[in-house]
Amino acid sequence: MKRANRLSRSRDFDAVYRQGRSVSSRFLVLYWFPQEEAGAPRFGFSVPKSVGGAVERNRIKRQLREVWQRRLDAVAPGNDYVLIVRPGLPEAVAANGFDWLGDRVDEVLEQTKAAA
Repeated sequence: MKRANRLSRSRDFDAVYRQGRSVSSRFLVLYWFPQEEAGAPRFGFSVPKSVGGAVERNRIKRQLREVWQRRLDAVAPGNDYVLIVRPGLPEAVAANGFDWLGDRVDEVLEQTKAAA
């Protein structure tokens, strides 16, 4: 994912958490918040230790970056997003496949459109 599409600073994550809106599903929570100056959408990922060890957490982050990269054109510009992974997602992805993960991300994205 390009640097312009990444959230990297802690204060950006905090702004999205504290002032943004959220939607959730069984395995994912998505927060979003309008950018101060509307630009390309930026994404951040949070994978807590309760999800698994470092190898599992990094694997799921790589997979999520690829999923978001494929959906970048469909995501509305002008927002920052933080996707939080809930425990059980790595096992579900292993059992159901990479396309299933994309479907779960699509679910939370659709909920943001309905909540807006």
